[in-house]
Amino acid sequence: MNETCDKCDRPAEVHEIDPIQGTAIHLCREHAVQAGFDVPASSPMAGVLSGLGSMQIQVTTERRGPSACPGCGLEFARFRKTGLLGCPQCYDSFAAQLESIIPRSQNGATAHLGHVAHRTSDVADRQALRRSILEELERAVAAEQYERAATLRDRLQTLAADGGDAT
Repeated sequence: MNETCDKCDRPAEVHEIDPIQGTAIHLCREHAVQAGFDVPASSPMAGVLSGLGSMQIQVTTERRGPSACPGCGLEFARFRKTGLLGCPQCYDSFAAQLESIIPRSQNGATAHLGHVAHRTSDVADRQALRRSILEELERAVAAEQYERAATLRDRLQTLAADGGDAT
């Protein structure tokens, strides 16, 4: 509120609004005391704001860590922009700063719980096994190991029959 006093041109410090009568009174410190208002020596809001300011400085200095990771050279400011850390050592280097960021971004979780759908992991495992057998089969054919190649072919067919994969 940037109101001026109703009795002079100084900034008003006391604001009284009567909603029933629809009137408002705005008085500077001097006129408020004359009207019988109890005006504190200093503005309570100024005390609160100055306390918050010093608290912010204290919190900032307590949480301040290295500005760059010694492992990969990633600067914390860069992490703030991208949201990506550069290496595993970044977690240790920026631990103080990440302490509040990780729980906020993970809905309060601070440890990786890991979750992969059961069917998805089985499919991925089956595809990896299939690729591995195919590579072995190609090496066996290239080395003219036909009996080994026939065994690998049979394994591929069994794998396809069990999982519904086409060869």
